[in-house]
Amino acid sequence: MQKWDSDNFIGELDMYLYGQGTHYEIYKKMGSHVVEKNGVIGTFFDVWAPHARCVHVIGDFNGWDEHASPMNFLNGNGIYELFIPGVKEGAVYKYCITTKNGKKLYKADPYANFSQVRPETASIVYDVDDIKWKDDKWMTKRSEKDIFKSPVAIYEAHIGSWKKHPRGEDGFYSYKEFAKNITPYLRNMGFTHIELMGISEYPFDGSWGYQVTGYYAPTSRYGSPEDFAYMVNYFHKHNIGVILDWVPAHFPKDAHGLADFDGEALYEYPNPKKGEHPDWGTKIFNYAKNEVVNYLIGSALNWVERYHIDGLRVDAVASMLYLDYGKKSGQWIANEYGGNENLEAINFFKHMNSLIRGRNPGIMMIAEESTAWPMVTGDVKKGGLYFNLKWNMGWMHDFLDYMKQDPLFRKGCHNKMTFAMSYNYSENYILVLSHDEVVHLKCSMINKMPGCIEDKFKNLMVGYAFMITHPGKKLLFMGQEFGQLREWSEKRELDWYLLAEESHQRLQLFFKDLLYIYNKYPALYELDFYREGFEWINADDAYRSIFSYVRHSSKKRNSILVVCNFTPIARDDYRVGVPKKKKYTLIFNSDEEEYGGSGTKRDLVYESEEKECDGRPFSFAYKLPAFGVAIFKF
Repeated sequence: MQKWDSDNFIGELDMYLYGQGTHYEIYKKMGSHVVEKNGVIGTFFDVWAPHARCVHVIGDFNGWDEHASPMNFLNGNGIYELFIPGVKEGAVYKYCITTKNGKKLYKADPYANFSQVRPETASIVYDVDDIKWKDDKWMTKRSEKDIFKSPVAIYEAHIGSWKKHPRGEDGFYSYKEFAKNITPYLRNMGFTHIELMGISEYPFDGSWGYQVTGYYAPTSRYGSPEDFAYMVNYFHKHNIGVILDWVPAHFPKDAHGLADFDGEALYEYPNPKKGEHPDWGTKIFNYAKNEVVNYLIGSALNWVERYHIDGLRVDAVASMLYLDYGKKSGQWIANEYGGNENLEAINFFKHMNSLIRGRNPGIMMIAEESTAWPMVTGDVKKGGLYFNLKWNMGWMHDFLDYMKQDPLFRKGCHNKMTFAMSYNYSENYILVLSHDEVVHLKCSMINKMPGCIEDKFKNLMVGYAFMITHPGKKLLFMGQEFGQLREWSEKRELDWYLLAEESHQRLQLFFKDLLYIYNKYPALYELDFYREGFEWINADDAYRSIFSYVRHSSKKRNSILVVCNFTPIARDDYRVGVPKKKKYTLIFNSDEEEYGGSGTKRDLVYESEEKECDGRPFSFAYKLPAFGVAIFKF
C-alpha cells in the first residue's frame, strides 16, 4: 500500500501524458487504488467520462446510494476522481454516470483489477502491486533468448474445459489447480508454451473470452489476480512460457461495459459505419483517440509487465486493418485517401509493438491476421506492423483442404502442401491448428480425416509429422494431440476417457515423440525464417503423394531429412535423393508397432550411393510403408 499526501491522485503530468496517449503505466493511476492518505486508509477512484453531467461512486460501502459519493471533475481530459476513506481491498463498486440528458448508467470500472463472478458485473477493489514474483530466472533467460531461433510448440487451451473439476457449480479448476494439473502434461508431451483463451474479464461464457468488458482483470471465473499470478509463476518455474489471447479489435454492448460509456461514443468510433461490426454485434475501438490508444496499450503492458506474460496473440487483426471488414457496400467509410485501410489502426499497431518489444526483450507479439496484408512482421522503418510472429492461416486452410481429400485423389491438389514454401519468408509464421478449426460443425481434427477409423488415425499421424517438420513455429489446440472425436465445446471437458483406447494412446505417443525430436534437433526450428534452413528434395511427386525435404541448422550439423507418404500404398521400391554422400540415421519411423505400424525391423543407418534420384547425384533406398513417415539425421 502506497502512502499519499496530495489532494489528487491524478496529477497534471498524468493528464498530459494520457491525452497524448503515452501514459504507458496508466493502470497505476486510473481505476481504484488503496492508499494511506495523510494517515487515513481509503481508496482513490478515477474514471474517464468527459461527456457525463456527473459521476458518483456506488458500492457496498455506501449502500449503493447514488448520491452519497459524488466524484470531482478534473479539468483537462474529462477525468473524475474521488478519495473515499475506509474503503479497502475487497470492496465492490460501480460508477453511476449521469448523462447529459439525465439518464443514469451503471458501469463497471474499465481499469478494474478484479471483477465479480458473472452474472454479477460489479468491479472489486484489488491491489496487484504487492504480488510476489518468483520467476527472476525465467525472466532473465527470456530476455536473452532469440525466440526466432528457438523451439516454439504451443498448446492452445481453454481453462474451463480442459478438464472439469468434480466439485463446484461450474466445474472449473482454479488458476492454481489448473497450473498444477496441466504442467506435468505439458512437460511430458514436450510443449514449450501454453496459450490461454479468454483471460480478460468477459460476461458471456459462449464468447470464449473474445468479447471483453475488463481489459485489465483476469477473469474471476478461475480465482483472484493473485491466483492468476501464481499460475504464471508456476508455469515459469517449470520452463513453460505463457501466451494470452488479447482482443483490441472490438468489445460487446453489455450495459455495464465500455459501449456508450458516458452516454455517448467514448471508446468506440461515433459513426456506426466505422464503430460497429454488423456481423458480430460489437463495437469497434476508436484508434484515432489518444486516450483509447492509451487504454489498449496500457492493457497490453499490464499483462506483459505486471503479470509477466510472455506473449500476446492479438485476435482479429484483419478486422482492425480493413475498414470494410465484414461489411457490405454502404456499411463502411473510406479513409482520407479513399481506401479501405484503417490508418489509425495501422499506427496503433506500430506504436504498440515498437513499445512493447522495445521494453520487453524476448516478448512475443503474435498476429492472427487472415489476409495477405504485407509486412505484418516487418520492421516499422520499412512500413511493417512489427509483430514478431503471424499465424499462417493460408497454410492451415491448404493443409486441411489437402488432408480432407481421399488419399487416392490427393495428387490433384498436391500443390496445397507445397504452396506455403513459396511465401514462407515473407513473414515469421506460426503453423496453427487452433480452436477455430474444431467448432461450429467443422469436426474435430481426427474426424476431418477420410476413410475408416483406422485410416483416420494414420492420416492424422502423417499430417502431424508434416506440420512438425515444416518451417514455422507450431500451435495445436487441446485434445487434438490424442484424437478428440467430438467438436470442442466450452461446456464440457475434453474426452479424456478416449485414452483408454489403444488408437488414441498411439496418436498421443506419436505426437509426443514428434515434439521430442522437434525440441532436440535445432535443424527443425533454428532457421524457420531463413532460406538456408530448408530445401526440397522432391516437391513434385504428386502421383505418389510423397513429399521429401531437408531441414538445416545454422551449424549444418545434424541436418534432418523428412519423407512423408500421404497414401495407403506402400512403396517398397522407394528411393530418395540426398544432398551428400553420407550416412543417414533413422531417428523416427511411423511403422513402429507402438504407433500401430507393422513393427517390421529396419536398419537404423542408410549409406547413400552414387545413384541419381530426385535430381540429386546421391540417393538411398528405403521401404516406405503406407502412410509412412521416415525422419533421418545426417
